[in-house]
Amino acid sequence: MAFPSQLGFQDAASPVMEELLHFALMIVFMISTLVLYFIIALVTSSLTNKFILDSQEVEIMWTVLPAIILILIALPSLRILYLMDEINDPHLTIKAMGHQWYWGYEYTDYESLEFDSYMIPTQDLAPGQFRLLEADHRMITPVESPIRVLVSAEDVLHSWAVPSLGVKMDAVPGRLNQTAFITSRPGVFYGQCSEICGANHSFMPIVVEAVPLQQFEDWSTLMLQDA
Repeated sequence: MAFPSQLGFQDAASPVMEELLHFALMIVFMISTLVLYFIIALVTSSLTNKFILDSQEVEIMWTVLPAIILILIALPSLRILYLMDEINDPHLTIKAMGHQWYWGYEYTDYESLEFDSYMIPTQDLAPGQFRLLEADHRMITPVESPIRVLVSAEDVLHSWAVPSLGVKMDAVPGRLNQTAFITSRPGVFYGQCSEICGANHSFMPIVVEAVPLQQFEDWSTLMLQDA
């Protein structure tokens, strides 16, 4: 998760987010290096050339060169977009329903495994827990398994987003959207509603906990017994 004064992205916890980070950082580094070189060259150079002040060739170059850069950026972007939309044989399907102002989760592969997830108030937080990010019920998923998330809302627009997983999907009333992710390592990953949805928009945390398969099966068995 993010920490104070962090300048970079959150650590990737899914293959798609790793692709996004590597691609984005590469493009930012290349463009920043090029622009920095131009600035240093302009500041340090005291030479002038009358042919550069009015030149058709220079104008063509600074028009064509950005177009080529945009094409080089677009081609890898299409690959990543298709990877983000690819959902093949998910091992588990979870329905995330947005409410004002909490999330409800339903594990559709089980008969009666569903619960609501509310933010833990500040005064009830245990030592080490994070303000505005902790939920009383976490969404538990098995690690290294394709997970499909069906996202919808019951009242107004919401958005189910977990940055470290590279997932962000709008929750629209009357519409069922879907997204997918694979957690590459065990851990707890935090997100929040990313669509302004009313007075308590800031108090809709999303907590995804990725655990080994055996631990997930033990948790699901316990939840079904309690239901």
